[in-house]
Amino acid sequence: MTIFSKIIAGEIPSYKIAENQRFFAFLDIFPLVKGHTLVIPKLEVDNLFDLPHDYLREILIFAQPIAKAIERSFDCNRCGISVVGLEVPHAHVHLIPINSVNDLNFTRGKLKLSQEELKAAQALILSNLQSSSL
Repeated sequence: MTIFSKIIAGEIPSYKIAENQRFFAFLDIFPLVKGHTLVIPKLEVDNLFDLPHDYLREILIFAQPIAKAIERSFDCNRCGISVVGLEVPHAHVHLIPINSVNDLNFTRGKLKLSQEELKAAQALILSNLQSSSL
């Protein structure tokens, strides 16, 4: 069982943003920038492109209102998306508020946000997500 599966199961706490039958979204606790969110399938598959076709289609549809909420929540040009897949052996996409391509640079140091800062980012995204539908 991956750390992401443990988060889905509630065995490890997270700053949940959204959930449906197939997907779960939560804040990255070591973000590149404030608001960095992970979207994962509940199906435990290592490589994103090994997911069944319906999951591949639906992950972006699930992520769309979250990305729009991120754009409304943070001072950014847009919400970028990245698939790296090396950190955890569970398919996932990164939704990151960006102003430049460097904001998607995973070789940079990660932020160390306090619980209060993470809760505030979560609340901000959730407040902007309420007007969207999942």
